[in-house]
Amino acid sequence: MESSSSPAHRGCIFPQGLLLTASLLIFWSLPTTAQLTIESVPPNAAEGKDVLLRVHNLPGDVLVFFWYKGERVNSNLQIVSYIAHTQAINRGPASSNRETIYPNGSLLFQKVTLQDTGYYTLEAIDKNFQNKQVTGYLRVYQSVRKPALRASNATVTEHKDTVVLTCLTNGIGISIRWLFKNQILSHKDRMKLSQDNSVLTIDPVRREDAGGYQCEVFNPVSSIKSDPLELDVQYDPTLSSPGFSDGAIAGVVIGILAGIALIAALVCFLYIRKTRG
Repeated sequence: MESSSSPAHRGCIFPQGLLLTASLLIFWSLPTTAQLTIESVPPNAAEGKDVLLRVHNLPGDVLVFFWYKGERVNSNLQIVSYIAHTQAINRGPASSNRETIYPNGSLLFQKVTLQDTGYYTLEAIDKNFQNKQVTGYLRVYQSVRKPALRASNATVTEHKDTVVLTCLTNGIGISIRWLFKNQILSHKDRMKLSQDNSVLTIDPVRREDAGGYQCEVFNPVSSIKSDPLELDVQYDPTLSSPGFSDGAIAGVVIGILAGIALIAALVCFLYIRKTRG
C-alpha cells in the first residue's frame, strides 16, 4: 500500500523542479557575449604622451587579432598582429615601432604625434574562424604655447579714445578667452570681440576699464595665459561727463528756467495780494 506521505512528497518536488527549469531557461537566454568596443585612454591626448586604445569585451576564444590604421581592414595598413596560443607578435607595414600590443587586444602608443590622429580598426578571428571588427578614434592635440598681448595704446583718455587689444598666437585648433584683473572678463555694450575672439575692442574707454588684461589660449589638453597688460585710463576734465549728454543738459536748463518762472509768478502773486490788502 502506498504511503500517505507520498502525495505530499511529490507535491513538494514539482514546484521546485519547475522553478529550477525556469531559472535555467532565463540563464541560457541571457547574452553570452557583450559588444566589442574600443576606448581611447585618455580621450584627448597631448602630443608626446602615451595613449592606450583599450579593448572591451574581447571574446575568449580568439585565435589571432590584427590592428590596422584607418577604418577598414587593409594589409598595407596593418600595424601589428597577435597570435593567442603562441603569443607571437608580428609588425606590419604601418607600424611605427612605438606600438605595444597586449593579450587582451589593447594597443599602446608611446609618445604620440599629431600624425597619429585618426581611426584605428581591430580585427579578431575566433576558433570557428568567425571575424569581428571594431573601429576606434585617437585624437592628439599639440600643447598650446604662451600668447602675447598687444594694445593699440596702453594710455588712453576716458570718453575720448578707443583701445584695441590683440591676442597674438600661432596655435591651431585653440580657443581664446579674456581676463580682466585675473577674472573672466564681463563683456559690456562698449566691448566687441572678433569672430575668433583674438581681438577685443573697447569704444569708448572709461575709468572702470583701467587695470590688467590677459588673454588665455586653451585646447582640451592644455591652457596658458599671456603676461598682464596694464591699461591706463586718464581723465580729461574739459570733456563733458558721460552722464550728461546734450539732451540731458538741455533738460536741466529748461528745468532751471521753469523754476525761475515759477518763483517769479509766486512773488508777483504775493505782491499783488499784499497791495490789495
